[in-house]
Amino acid sequence: MLFFHIMPHSMKHRSSATIHDAQKRKPRNPVWRVVRILLLSILIAHGVYIGVTSTLIIIYKFANPPTTLLMIYRSLVNHWDVQTPIPLKTAQIPSYVRRMLVSVEDGKFYDHHGIDMEAFKRARELNQKIGSPMYGGSTITMQVARTLFLLPNKSYIRKYLEVIAALEMELILSKNRILELYFSYAEWGKGIFGIERASRIYYGKGVASLQVDQAARLIAILSSPIKYGPDTLYRSLILRERYEYLVQRYVAPIAATVLPPETPPPAGLEPSADITTAEDVPSPELVGEGGENSAAETSTDSQLVEEGGESAAAAPSADPGLVGEGGESPAAAPSTDLSTGGAAPAAAEEAASQEPSSQEAPPQEETPADLLP
Repeated sequence: MLFFHIMPHSMKHRSSATIHDAQKRKPRNPVWRVVRILLLSILIAHGVYIGVTSTLIIIYKFANPPTTLLMIYRSLVNHWDVQTPIPLKTAQIPSYVRRMLVSVEDGKFYDHHGIDMEAFKRARELNQKIGSPMYGGSTITMQVARTLFLLPNKSYIRKYLEVIAALEMELILSKNRILELYFSYAEWGKGIFGIERASRIYYGKGVASLQVDQAARLIAILSSPIKYGPDTLYRSLILRERYEYLVQRYVAPIAATVLPPETPPPAGLEPSADITTAEDVPSPELVGEGGENSAAETSTDSQLVEEGGESAAAAPSADPGLVGEGGESPAAAPSTDLSTGGAAPAAAEEAASQEPSSQEAPPQEETPADLLP
């Protein structure tokens, strides 16, 4: 009887203690619950992004992408007629073209592992000096990641995703394969992707048949391929500096240029950055949709010719340093005239073909020994 008397009493005591604990327990903070959901969502998004990009990168190690996110964006959003890229192997790209790209876009390409902290620091200093986020400090690997997987919108989130994909690419792909993807899918104009496609559209021949100066023009416009083309790059101060650097180092020695050959212009320009400066030459053509000129706009501009038929000072082709000894232009001068865009008439092309074969290849002493594996 005592047991049956005590048992209900103990159960009653336990039940009252449970009720008391429930009353003391405070309801969960809704803010903390939201934070937990956000953190979980971020982790899941990271996992999905890394999983998708790493899978595609493994595929791209052996096969060429049928398209890129940037190409899809240009077709659906910008409504451009996107040309089919022509992928190339490393051996199909002249070595001097590869050296040109590395020298102006990412001088430490063969040394870093996808990101260059010094480039980030330099980009921040330049942006502070300019007063606008023009430079992003992107390496060649980061640019390939952006072309394949991301959109050309400026944001810190995109830059962060760009870094993640670049680190994945460096772990999975070789440097040569990264260069192949860059040359095959980089944006070279409105609806133009890849250097082979750009070479055929702008010059009517493959990249292997380009003159050194023509290749320099294609590499120079990579900083702003939508607004400028090989025949209009002289209108931009930044593109002129890039082109002059490449001309002096790879095409022909010039006595006086804006920059010495040892100092390349700043690289890592953002794809949607406005590179307009006070020293740019205004374009007479109507500005196209989105405030961008057509990449194939003509280079003839009556405003660039002063009275007496002399070229304006803004055109580097008027630089007296282009004139060799004895008052004659160097052999590469016909191809380095910024006002012609390298697209000479048939007679000029025939004359150019009779130049010494040394114009078809860069000087051997200029070859940086550490740039190519």
